[in-house]
Amino acid sequence: MARTIAKDHDEKRERILGTAARVFADEGFARASMSQIAKDCGISKANIYHYYSSKDALLFDILDTYLRKLRDRLASVASEGPTPEHHLFEFLHETLLAYHGMDHEHKIQTEGVPLLPLDQQSVLKGYQRDMVRQLSEIIQLISPNAFTSDKAKLRAVTMSVFGMVNWFYMWNPGADSGERAEYAKMVAKLTTDGVRGL
Repeated sequence: MARTIAKDHDEKRERILGTAARVFADEGFARASMSQIAKDCGISKANIYHYYSSKDALLFDILDTYLRKLRDRLASVASEGPTPEHHLFEFLHETLLAYHGMDHEHKIQTEGVPLLPLDQQSVLKGYQRDMVRQLSEIIQLISPNAFTSDKAKLRAVTMSVFGMVNWFYMWNPGADSGERAEYAKMVAKLTTDGVRGL
């Protein structure tokens, strides 16, 4: 007979993911333990193993959940705006809004992804590539002729824009939605003016 799933299964899983992300970010993945995560969650170690067979499985689910939701959220940004410039602003603004409250998940990406098996790394990097591709397409629409024969230049611009967004996120964690919108507007204008000058 199949084991029934508890009514609060998803709620507990979300709590485990959030707590583990904080522990991994604060302690580093190598030093963090399942015992510590279970204790911080207020559940037994046996209970946490009911959800995740290992620390690696837990790390993958944290990053898979975070990056998939981020990718899907950015993919939902409408492209029917009045101009490519407006679309760029909407994408950047939504990125900064999506980052809010995800400090721990964001922090453990750099350390965490290379620690996972190659097939899982491929899944996570696929989400990242999807977001890079979406931003690249928006930037290319601003000045279609600027990158016709130089895809490396388009990638450099795209990653530079992500760099500006990530810088703001890292150094302004307490920024409210209005400040995030203002910064997104500034980066959109810098990018638009810069691309058209290439």
